[in-house]
Amino acid sequence: MVLVVWLVLTYLAASFPFGLWAGLALAGVDPRRAGSRNTGATNVARLCGTKCGVLVLLLDLLKGLLPVVVGSALSDSWIFLSLVGLAALLGHMCSVFLYGKGGKGVATTIGVFLAYAPGAALLAVAACILVIWRTGYVSAGSLTLVGAMPLTLVLTGNVRYAPVALVVAAWVAWRHRENIGRLAAGQEKGWRKKA
Repeated sequence: MVLVVWLVLTYLAASFPFGLWAGLALAGVDPRRAGSRNTGATNVARLCGTKCGVLVLLLDLLKGLLPVVVGSALSDSWIFLSLVGLAALLGHMCSVFLYGKGGKGVATTIGVFLAYAPGAALLAVAACILVIWRTGYVSAGSLTLVGAMPLTLVLTGNVRYAPVALVVAAWVAWRHRENIGRLAAGQEKGWRKKA
């Protein structure tokens, strides 16, 4: 019962829309009504400034990291911890406070996998940063991150979390389907440009 309660609490805590809060409180901007209309860190950074975007990135990352870290004190079952990670992502991407809407899950994904396997997560983040640096597209870097995660998990000996990484990769890619279309058409906006 305790484990089930933790899954529910994880979903509710991860549902808190830090991007919306930061945009309104720090810049008077509702990110749902401008740019990409997303509450994630990239849109917040474009609309409200880099500092605000970085704050949202860190807070959304903690949505994934903290529930798994605390959950690991309740149980060392990789199945349970995988479910905790998915609950955190579900909360962020399908927030009860945003009527089922939310961010695209990249920062929260980083947090989840930093808790599972820091080395694997950092390798995937490095690949993400490299792609953003070379292309200028955050969406391309985000897709690289989730695509690389299953491989980096295997390479670092954390195979048990590879299945959840594959689920997350498919889920995040689905949330980026419009970005993928724009990338394919050469119409995606670079990270320095306002959407």
